Amino acid sequence: MKFLYFNDFRLGVLIENKVIDITDQLSDIPNRDSRDLINGLIEKYDNYKDLIEDYVNNNDGVDINSVRLRSPCPRPSNIDCMAVNYMEDGTRKEAAPINAFHKATSTVIGHGDTMELTDIPATIFEGEAELAIVIGKRAENVSEKDAMDYIFGYTNLIDGSARGLIASNFFFQMKSRASYTPIGPYLVTKDEINDPQNLQILLRNNGIVMQDFNTDDMAHKIPRCIEWLSSIHALEPGDIIATGTNHRGLNPFMDGDKVELEIEKIGTLNFNVSDPLKRTWERVTRKTHIEDRGLEGAHTPQLTGKYAKEEESKTSTERDRKLTSI
Repeated sequence: MKFLYFNDFRLGVLIENKVIDITDQLSDIPNRDSRDLINGLIEKYDNYKDLIEDYVNNNDGVDINSVRLRSPCPRPSNIDCMAVNYMEDGTRKEAAPINAFHKATSTVIGHGDTMELTDIPATIFEGEAELAIVIGKRAENVSEKDAMDYIFGYTNLIDGSARGLIASNFFFQMKSRASYTPIGPYLVTKDEINDPQNLQILLRNNGIVMQDFNTDDMAHKIPRCIEWLSSIHALEPGDIIATGTNHRGLNPFMDGDKVELEIEKIGTLNFNVSDPLKRTWERVTRKTHIEDRGLEGAHTPQLTGKYAKEEESKTSTERDRKLTSI
């Protein structure tokens, strides 16, 4: 089943190209407002599954092109992001130690929304294409062998990043900017995905494929991620685990960009990029910059706009490489 939010955060189910509104059928689930409804439904899904299936089978719905899609997970309690969790097409000799970081949940935006680049001296803005896991029941100290039982479903996620900001906790100011976490367009229940460890991920920027990789390249597989994260803090229904990305295809996000994240069997998330400062970079991937051209630094330098001179004056490329590796 594919769940989605639409218009004024009405909760619906997608059947082929039709959206069936189920919000009123779930009116007895406690919630602050409808954006919390999906979390309550996930927690009590076994009690509502038959009711929902019966309702959607007996109602026509409306054409998906007639509604405005929203993020299907607009208000998770936690967003845990796995760090350096791909083998990068064999270019990493060994897996990096398992690691993760939090993203602020208020950064979530949805299909068709706009990521706005901040007026800060970032060396570059990037967005990482990631498969996101949505937790189905409370998970605390879960074993790897039981971990898949705690998954409700999957969705697309972009981990937006403002690179090169120097601070004692650079992850916080790099990752948790407003609008830096596009998610959607659907939340697909796990029964529709036979093997989440074999899904093709494509990111297109203005129609050009920039990232193209498979989830089979994960360094730490999904069960291990759940085991490790749940040993640190309890995961609640509706929480999100972003499983990481292949960094070789990362590329500059700039004003006017139209970005598409497509994950096999899950759908395509579209969003826009806006930069009031109109900063520019050469449109090349990290692979092109580092591997093909053999240039120093983890990414292509800023060409024009505010902070461009500061970028040109940087002398410690090794520090840049460290800070932009995640």
